[in-house]
Amino acid sequence: MSDDHTRVQEFFTARAADWDTRFPDDGPAYAAAVAALGLREGDRVLDAGCGTGRALPPLRAAVGSSGVVAGADLTPAMLQAAVRAGRSRAGRLLLADVAALPLRSRSVDAVFAAGLVAHLPHPAQNLGELARVVRLGGTLALFHPIGRRALAARQGRRITPDDLRAEGNLRPLLAGSGWRMTSYVDEDTRFLALAVREG
Repeated sequence: MSDDHTRVQEFFTARAADWDTRFPDDGPAYAAAVAALGLREGDRVLDAGCGTGRALPPLRAAVGSSGVVAGADLTPAMLQAAVRAGRSRAGRLLLADVAALPLRSRSVDAVFAAGLVAHLPHPAQNLGELARVVRLGGTLALFHPIGRRALAARQGRRITPDDLRAEGNLRPLLAGSGWRMTSYVDEDTRFLALAVREG
């Protein structure tokens, strides 16, 4: 396992047990972001970096009983927290690195990724891996329940010009990884970038 992966696992393992209690009011923001994906009954969707699985119930509601929902995360403690919260009933949990997903190419209709971009060791390559598993015309939602400025303030830092989630950085990053950005919102109460898989 690379140093990047070890750092991510250590960071989230230390926080898994109380992750949901630290952010108890995020549910509506997750539901709204899932709704923005435009999922239909029967769709197949991946929650990449699913953590404690907060997006799994709204994803399941969006695709219905005939759809497929999977959540992939690198950190066993986060997946265990998802199970304890009962969210594994909404989708299949996979202990997997989003940089090397155990999924066939073009096998899902959409990817939901909450808070993922900042933790990708090789963003262009990793977003390319997400593109690999999505069918042409499928969608990607990069989401965070608070915007860049609010998140920086929470963490006691300033936004820098090299912030990957800045529109001017994210748009070409996605384009170089097989995606076309279709929508970008960065407000204090949410961050949501939507993209379509291109050929």
